Amino acid sequence: MRIVLGVGGGIAAYKSASLLRLFTEAGHTVQVVPTEASTRFVGIATWEALSGHPVSTSVFDAVDTVNHVRLGHEADLIVVAPATADLLARAAAGLASDLLTNTLLMARGPVFFAPAMHTEMWNHPATQANVAALRSRGAVVMEPASGRLTGKDSGPGRLPEPSEIFAAALAAAAPVGAAAGRLAGKTVTVTAGGTREPLDPVRFLGNRSSGKQGAAVAEAALAEGARVRLIAAHMEVPVPAGAELVQVETALELRVAVHQAAAETDILVMAAAVADFRPGELAENKIKKRDDGADPVITLVRNPDILAEAVQRRAELGSGPALIVGFAAETGDGTSSVLEYGRRKLERKGCDLLVLNQVGRSLVFGQDTTEVRILSPQDAPGTEPIAVAGTKAEIARHILDRIADELDAPLPSH
Repeated sequence: MRIVLGVGGGIAAYKSASLLRLFTEAGHTVQVVPTEASTRFVGIATWEALSGHPVSTSVFDAVDTVNHVRLGHEADLIVVAPATADLLARAAAGLASDLLTNTLLMARGPVFFAPAMHTEMWNHPATQANVAALRSRGAVVMEPASGRLTGKDSGPGRLPEPSEIFAAALAAAAPVGAAAGRLAGKTVTVTAGGTREPLDPVRFLGNRSSGKQGAAVAEAALAEGARVRLIAAHMEVPVPAGAELVQVETALELRVAVHQAAAETDILVMAAAVADFRPGELAENKIKKRDDGADPVITLVRNPDILAEAVQRRAELGSGPALIVGFAAETGDGTSSVLEYGRRKLERKGCDLLVLNQVGRSLVFGQDTTEVRILSPQDAPGTEPIAVAGTKAEIARHILDRIADELDAPLPSH
């Protein structure tokens, strides 16, 4: 694939050197088009050495090839990283003040922006309006990461890691190369994050889920050419670029969103950490400490089993997702092992696959690595599924490979 890598004038430009290397090592041809300001952070010689191609910032170089037109016409994908507030504004306004903005105006293929700037710049109404304008025209604008920025401040506005940009940008180019994806033409709905069940206007019952695994599954599905809908509860990671976002907070809101999505979903992956219980009553005002020292009594009620309901509705309607995948975060005890609890949950839920992992204070939730076993009703009695360990991105690819294998095989009638 022919990629134009635009580099904006921010200190995060140094990360784009690693992004360039990821693209070239994956076999793509990359033409780097930096802004003049960006060369104060990373010089042209670096881009030429890493890309193997001449690099310019001016529309007056390579005039004989009409470079400012040719680059945009020939590119299968344009990636701008970092995309500064100024660069987003110029792109949104349709300005053509340098080679990069000329190239963006001439683009025929997908355009992907990875913003990086200070939090106040990112949150400014002008920047948000520019982002909305670009997205409305079909460009993909990735959400920035949250973390340490230049100086002592931190917050949203940090450039995501090159590996994350690499995966999201290739997913944005799926219309160009989707035929190679094993899930091309499929719609995948993924639930992610932890639900929050309100107790009063300021407090809630929640869990330790970060949403990392669900987001990784959504990203892997995008890379396989699928249309992806992400139903997200509370998440500590950005929504993958290219995914359709449905935001929810509570288990009941998640339930409604899943039922609505099921009718037009080929694959349903229930990776969200759904609270088993919610407060029986929602206090209208903040619950105060009583002067007499008495402790409040909170009555919990059971939340619906959304996964089991999705399986049951599919059976009753005779339609719905061809494959329903559940997740089980289990802890073993003196009575049963994690695997034994997982097998019982698979039978109880009735889903087609169950991704099982062991959880605890320092396990899975919020971590970048995990270990899973994938259980199926078709497993031979007495067999123990192989445990697969790795980063959550690697585990997501493993899960998507298994899903694609299941779709390739004759599925049992539901």
